[in-house]
Amino acid sequence: MKKVIITLFCLTISAAVVNAQNQPTPPNPAAKAATPPPPPPAPKESDPNAGKFQFKEEIHTFKDVPEGPLAEYDFEFKNTGKKPINITDAHGSCGCTVPTWPHEPILPGAKAKIHVAYTTQGRPGPIDKAVTINSDAAQAPMMLYIKGNVIAKPADPKPAAPPAPAAPGK
Repeated sequence: MKKVIITLFCLTISAAVVNAQNQPTPPNPAAKAATPPPPPPAPKESDPNAGKFQFKEEIHTFKDVPEGPLAEYDFEFKNTGKKPINITDAHGSCGCTVPTWPHEPILPGAKAKIHVAYTTQGRPGPIDKAVTINSDAAQAPMMLYIKGNVIAKPADPKPAAPPAPAAPGK
């Protein structure tokens, strides 16, 4: 009889512990009122002399492109700021969109290009990709976009089946 009582006691304690862990603790309104929320982060001070991107276009539409070859475009820009622009990184929104950027500083008044290549192979359908440019320019990060439509290449026609060999002796 002792074993049964001890077993029931242990099961009751275990059930109470498990149940206590599943119930959320109610918020303490007094503690919430006592601590003010943290102040918002200070806005990034912008350098009025920082380099500035001036792109010919920030969105390029390829329209219809065939599946297979790369869809490529050069985003041309000019630095209209008073300081050089140093591009530290550029990346596409997926691995199929690959940008190439100048690694040397773009001096004030100078022009440069960011080359973007999109892999169309195996990706029929709409194109809607972003390229993020990280730099020390006033517009950091800078976003560029490519859009369009990949037309699926026609399916290869199945070769005709060879004729069946004639039966011997006929």
